[in-house]
Amino acid sequence: MKRVGFGTDEVTGVTEAALAHLIVTGHRVVLVANGLAWPDVGRGVGEVVAGGRADVGIVCCHTGTGVSIAANKVPGVRAALCVDAETARNARRWNDANVLALALGSTTAEQAREIIDAFLATGPDPAEAATIARLGP
Repeated sequence: MKRVGFGTDEVTGVTEAALAHLIVTGHRVVLVANGLAWPDVGRGVGEVVAGGRADVGIVCCHTGTGVSIAANKVPGVRAALCVDAETARNARRWNDANVLALALGSTTAEQAREIIDAFLATGPDPAEAATIARLGP
């Protein structure tokens, strides 16, 4: 099970379902932000992941774009906006994404659970290590 940094700029049914799902599936949630502005959410979760206090992070805002941009400003963070489970698997596999961004405006609770499960169950492909390393720290 993983330590998951979690942050959202608004509390919705999707964020409540995501948090409940993380807990029910045995993950330890590090709640970073709940209702803060999206730049603070992205940066806060990114810092928790980059600092090693969480293995991965999940950030949420209406489009998912703002929080992913903010998280990616933190050195060592590779945030990916994922709209389905396959994108989440590939973001982990090929890019070693360590922060998942969810779009609250277009993601249902069921989709969020599927995306989260795919993201957390997939690891990086060792064949991609040299390519990923080209991103730097």
